[in-house]
Amino acid sequence: MLEKKTIDYEKSVLIGVINSHQNQEKVTEYLDELEFLTYTAGGEVYKRFVQRMDIPNPKTLIGSGKMEEVEKYVTENKIGSVIFDDELSPAQQRNIEKILRCKIIDRTSLILDIFAQRAQTSYARTQVELAQYQYLLPRLTGLWTHLERQKGGIGMRGPGETEIETDRRIVRDRISLLKKKLQKIDRQMETQRGNRGSLVRVALIGYTNVGKSTLMNVVSKSDVFAENKLFATLDTTVRKVVLGNLPFLLSDTVGFIRKLPTQLVESFKSTLDEVREADLLLHVVDISHPQFEEHIASVNKILDEIKSADKKTIMVFNKIDQYLPEKIDEDDLITEKTKIHFSLDEWKQTWYNKVGDRALFISALNKENLDDFRKRVYNEVRDIHVTRFPYNNFLYPENLDEY
Repeated sequence: MLEKKTIDYEKSVLIGVINSHQNQEKVTEYLDELEFLTYTAGGEVYKRFVQRMDIPNPKTLIGSGKMEEVEKYVTENKIGSVIFDDELSPAQQRNIEKILRCKIIDRTSLILDIFAQRAQTSYARTQVELAQYQYLLPRLTGLWTHLERQKGGIGMRGPGETEIETDRRIVRDRISLLKKKLQKIDRQMETQRGNRGSLVRVALIGYTNVGKSTLMNVVSKSDVFAENKLFATLDTTVRKVVLGNLPFLLSDTVGFIRKLPTQLVESFKSTLDEVREADLLLHVVDISHPQFEEHIASVNKILDEIKSADKKTIMVFNKIDQYLPEKIDEDDLITEKTKIHFSLDEWKQTWYNKVGDRALFISALNKENLDDFRKRVYNEVRDIHVTRFPYNNFLYPENLDEY
């Protein structure tokens, strides 16, 4: 008889700060995303704490009164981890741990933990380990109390070296080793990409959890892991796809997210080589998300950083089956119509005006408008293929209805 498997979620609380850079609405939105990250990592959020302060407390980020309130709640409810939406300095993390006497995590550490869970290939695991060591290096002092003691004994007298300096040196050596390992894997992957011939390359890009892997499975008839969690895909997956009589390569890349620290972006830039070398980008957007336009801006910023912003791109607005605009009652003469009240047709008109005919509206899960998607991708890939191989005479127009 099979035993019922139960998942024990860790009790967690979230802490956010309202300041001149982020208002109440923005903090609520960030904490919603942080709660989803916590759930993905294996935690259950019991309560949120938000404090309004113009200048963060250099010792504990939040004020002493709010810290007492958090401490009381953590003690009474036996909370396992306290998660801050903003990045904590090593000193702040150490001070908060002394007060709350539980696990203190910030947004960066949480994302790294999810990455460590999701990494499957040697390449992804190496990238995650590098990012973790870079995050750990300035925080070594807060981990063990014995690190401040001097080594002694025969042969150890003189200026010596404290244990913390020894550990820092070990971590720096490990970082150097991992960087060399990544360079070696990069060369191997570059050779693999070179061996794929002159096939047209198409890359799926977008914010995390917008449905890239689901779309990949539908188009390529493959079984790439897809789940309604953040960073379900961490390893780049490449599949050969044939639409009509036209073969091309389709790659599924790691999703992006807001408020990512620099060292994390740097560690994963090499993963985005598939994006750099792609001939066509399919920018997948979750139109059912209230802040999808901010997600688009975040992705465009990363594309600009990896010098891929000028590539040929099609905007693919996914999850149209889940889009529900807010309604205004007919007798409501006070509420002003804003973007949250736009119908799907109004959004279509808006984006057609912005990007012309380079926008598609689909549902990968329910397979809505996928015929239009396939025809559009076929035509774009065919144009690139004809330009690359002008004398290739097998590319006669093909009927895609059967695919």
